[in-house]
Amino acid sequence: MKTIVVVPTYNEAENVPPLCEALLALPVGDLSVLIVDDNSPDGTGEVAEELAAANPGKLHVLHRPGKQGLGRAYVAGFRRALEMGADAIVQMDADFSHQPSDVPRLLEPLGEYDLVIGSRYVSEGELDERWGWHRELLSAWANRVYVRAILGMAIKDATGGFRAWTRAALKGIDMNMVKSNGYIFQVEMAYIAEKLGYRILEVPIFFAERRAGRSKMDLGVQLEAALRVWQIWWRHRHLAPTDRLMSNR
Repeated sequence: MKTIVVVPTYNEAENVPPLCEALLALPVGDLSVLIVDDNSPDGTGEVAEELAAANPGKLHVLHRPGKQGLGRAYVAGFRRALEMGADAIVQMDADFSHQPSDVPRLLEPLGEYDLVIGSRYVSEGELDERWGWHRELLSAWANRVYVRAILGMAIKDATGGFRAWTRAALKGIDMNMVKSNGYIFQVEMAYIAEKLGYRILEVPIFFAERRAGRSKMDLGVQLEAALRVWQIWWRHRHLAPTDRLMSNR
C-alpha cells in the first residue's frame, strides 16, 4: 500500500526536519511525505527542498505562491498525492501536536474503514495539560456541542486534523465543492464524508502542545469558524451516498 503523508506548512522550518525524520523512520512500507508550503518567510520551503534532495523518492515538496489558507493547501496536497498514486493519504500538522508514532494506528483499519480520525474526544483520547482549561473547554464545547448540534454529526472530533483516508474516499469527494479555507476545512471534510455514507472510525490520540513556533489559531479564526459551520450545513445538507464521484482508479 502506497502511503503519502500530506503536511501543510507555513513558518515551520524548525519542525519540518525532525518531523520528516520521524515519519520516514516509521515501520510502514512504501511511505513518503509531501510537504505543501505556502512560501513561508522563515525558509520552510527551502529546508524541505534540502530534505527532499537527501531523501529522493521519499520526500516531496509542493510550493504554493503565498499563504492561501489551510483548506486550499490540503486540497492541493490531496490532489497531488492522488496524482502520485497514493493508496492511503494521511493528513497531519507539522508542529508535533500529532504524534508521528500514531500514523500506523490510523493506517491499520483502512480498508475496513474509509476514513480514520485521530480523536481527542473518544475514550482514552487526551489533550496536553499545557493547553489550559479555557482552550480545552472551548475545543470540547465546539466539538461535543456546537458542531454536532448544527450538523447532526456522529463524529466526536470534527475539528481534528489528524486523519487517514483511502484513495477511493478522497476520489469520491468533489473537491470543487469544498469551499472552506481555514481550520473549518476539517469540519467540512468530516461532514461531507458522513453525508456521503463513508465508513468512519475514530481512534484515541494524545494531542500535544506544539513543539516550536507559534500557533496560527487566534480568537478571530475561532469566531469565523463558528459562523462558517452554518454555511457548511447549508451547502451540503442535501448530500447523500449516491452523490459520490464514481472512479475505479
